[in-house]
Amino acid sequence: MNREPDFFEHLRAELSSGRVWLDRVIVLGYAIAAGLFVVGFTLASDWVFGEFHRFYRAWPWAVLLTTPLLTAGIVWFTLRFFPGAGGSGIPQIKAALHPALPGERRFVFASLRLTVAKIGLGVAGFAAGLSIGREGPSVQVAAGVMQHARRWLSPNTAIDGRALLVAGGAAGIAAAFNAPLAGVVFAIEELSGRLEARSSGLIITAIVLAGLVAVSAFGNISYFGVIRVPRLGWDVLAPGLLVTLLSGAAGGLFARLLIASLTGTAGRFNRWRARFPVRFAAVGGLAVAVIGLVTGGVTFGAGSEAVKQMLQGHDELTPLYTVLKFVATWLTAWCGVPGGIFAPSLSIGAGIGDAVARLASSEQGPALIAMGMAGFLAAVTQAPLTAFIIVMEMVDGHSMVLSLMAAAMLASLVSRMISRPLYDTLAEHMVGRAISSGGSGGGTEAVQPPPSPEVPTPKPPEPGHSP
Repeated sequence: MNREPDFFEHLRAELSSGRVWLDRVIVLGYAIAAGLFVVGFTLASDWVFGEFHRFYRAWPWAVLLTTPLLTAGIVWFTLRFFPGAGGSGIPQIKAALHPALPGERRFVFASLRLTVAKIGLGVAGFAAGLSIGREGPSVQVAAGVMQHARRWLSPNTAIDGRALLVAGGAAGIAAAFNAPLAGVVFAIEELSGRLEARSSGLIITAIVLAGLVAVSAFGNISYFGVIRVPRLGWDVLAPGLLVTLLSGAAGGLFARLLIASLTGTAGRFNRWRARFPVRFAAVGGLAVAVIGLVTGGVTFGAGSEAVKQMLQGHDELTPLYTVLKFVATWLTAWCGVPGGIFAPSLSIGAGIGDAVARLASSEQGPALIAMGMAGFLAAVTQAPLTAFIIVMEMVDGHSMVLSLMAAAMLASLVSRMISRPLYDTLAEHMVGRAISSGGSGGGTEAVQPPPSPEVPTPKPPEPGHSP
């Protein structure tokens, strides 16, 4: 028979176990640390990319030398010492949460050691001017910090490693985008599939604490400011639908290209990449540098500044530049450097929305840009709820909730007709490689090639050893 809860009985139970409270304090401390790591990653990336831009403005042609060299060096260092740090970081955490992966092998994809490597190599990618973002890597950064708390918890604690990984990944998104709602939805839609009652408190607490650290560092402001849009009417239906369909098709094509490139689909270029990954990275870096020179530097980096300029009415990414940004981001990911695709995807989607707004001579430019951002990101990730909430929080677009939601859902539907889910496919590929190789570090989004003279084979970690 159900009865009302006894307040004092529950209070005595809560205060009776000091070890439970110690475990909670440890987890809270690691959640704050996860936020600090993400904030540090953000500050370092922004500063380094600012220095790159100053270098580019002073000696533009020098990037034809520095970008290929740095890209080759990053890929060599990643494959040699930190194979689990390559690529976005989100597929790694999804792989670590995969039910087929033994729990003792999660360190292949998430550890404090990989967190430090991800930050350093990601910052180096910004120094090279590659078309990468830091938001996806922030998921692996924060998850690696959070899972480290497990070694200090009591053996009988109810807090398991899976909950820590989900909480860390969600906190990483929340802190990177300054978007706490997006962190909660990301945990449900991309990482766990559902929010269990026993772990929901941990996840939300980690998001809140990591978010507070980010707010303390950057202020409680929207990433792209506040967009001002007139009242949306029927006149925006046709251009909005065009933006959504274009974003969905382009995002699906982008995801399909990445899957084919990163899972080692048979082909001349992938065979060459598997045999000579460092040389392939140098050629890819050179191509990214040439694209950057052609576009006047617009395609370098994440592209966030270009989005801000477009929202203010400046034509930063013309249709040609948007296509070149698409190609530069794909080439960068194909090289296998540690870097994400979230921010570049937002800039590509913004370029699509801006092009349609100018084609239709519409006064709803900011609204169409926001719809393009939500549509392209939803199409690439096939996570429409996360995509539209991220964009809504980044532009303070609460007045556009229904428009952004519709754009994200329809674009994701179009993408599903073109491509398999990007992160799920890459995660399953990683799990298969990790199991077949005995957990020796096959968890990189840039598929680890067979041993070759160019990349020394990394030494497998000792069984049961957590880096």
